[in-house]
Amino acid sequence: MSTDTDTDTGTGSGTGTGTATDDTGTRTRTGAPRRRRRGAERRPRFAIAVTAVFFALLYLPVGVVVLFSFNSQKSLTVLDGVSLRWYEALLHDEVLLDSLGMSLRVSLVAMAGSLVLGVALALGLVRSRSRLGSFAGLIMLVPLITPEIVTGVAAMLLFKGLGITLSTTTVMLAEITFSISYVTVILRSRIAALNPEVEEAAMDLGATRGQALRLVTLPALLPSILASAVLIFALVFDDFVLAYFTTGVDPQPLSVRIYSAIRFGVQPTINAVGTLMLVGSIGLIVLALAIPRLFGRKGGLDLLSGK
Repeated sequence: MSTDTDTDTGTGSGTGTGTATDDTGTRTRTGAPRRRRRGAERRPRFAIAVTAVFFALLYLPVGVVVLFSFNSQKSLTVLDGVSLRWYEALLHDEVLLDSLGMSLRVSLVAMAGSLVLGVALALGLVRSRSRLGSFAGLIMLVPLITPEIVTGVAAMLLFKGLGITLSTTTVMLAEITFSISYVTVILRSRIAALNPEVEEAAMDLGATRGQALRLVTLPALLPSILASAVLIFALVFDDFVLAYFTTGVDPQPLSVRIYSAIRFGVQPTINAVGTLMLVGSIGLIVLALAIPRLFGRKGGLDLLSGK
């Protein structure tokens, strides 16, 4: 006489473990694995709390600046009504407007100069097969990891040693030199991912090497080039350390002018300037990250890897 063995058994100790028989007759333990999975799926509450505190400490001062830029009174501690008077005062402040114009000129020149040199350097580093090319690629990473204050002091000493008076030109030269590395790093991996056979096919069809570069390679790099341009513009416009060590007396970049103004007390107009700079920088960075997606490629943080 046969007996049915397809029964479930469990323990009465309250551990929640037991055995169950599946369709194939194999018994499996169900309670403990489920408990372990539930424990693994729990959210790390402590890590979430630490992250929230970090971002609160990081962005709370920025939020205060934005909030008090709309204050109707001159007070920087008491919010009394909402007004745009400080933005109107900014439009009539010739000193800050001159500094804003200089920052825009420096950013545009640095963007154009670093793109031309960065694209050429990235092409040379990828196409070069010598050890010197590999060594130069490592050298390009040095400005990215070197403290910016070191770069600023070095640029100032170089201009002083050559007898060059600090002015808008020195700021442009320093910013171009500093920005080349960013363009090169972004474009280098993208160039390496291109299929060289496409350029070779263009030359087989009668195009010269220069025409193949202009008609085939550069159009393929256009999304990364445009994204790099917007990113460099945002970085240079907000830069303070390098501009502080290489600028002249007048006019000064906007970041340096703001620093000079707050040493004698923070004015509500500075809050308005800071808010506009924040909004402009965020907009430019978002645009830089969105440009590759507009061309049908991956966007977001993949920009930095050139994918």
